[in-house]
Amino acid sequence: MPAIGQAAILLVLSNVFMTFAWYAHLKNLSGRAWYVAALASWSIALFEYLLQVPANRIGYSEMSLPQLKIMQEAITLSVFVPFAVIFMQQPLKLDYLWAALCLVAAVYFIFRS
Repeated sequence: MPAIGQAAILLVLSNVFMTFAWYAHLKNLSGRAWYVAALASWSIALFEYLLQVPANRIGYSEMSLPQLKIMQEAITLSVFVPFAVIFMQQPLKLDYLWAALCLVAAVYFIFRS
């Protein structure tokens, strides 16, 4: 598999862990002290970093740093929207589509050369 594909898969998995580490405590640990949520988030974030660091190293072997960052941001939105709607039970908004279109434009401009 090409390095860009490997990096993308690892970044998707990393973003799943990151999203849960950053936001799941708002639903699951809202009644607990903030430091309990922080410890739980840090334990989840360990798995994020175990995937994100190799993803960035692999991706950087074939992409520029700006390309890698824009790809990561596009992946973040594609992971976050289903998380927000399905797990956090937030309403699906048309604004998600506009944000996604802006990221598609960013991906186009950063990769067009």
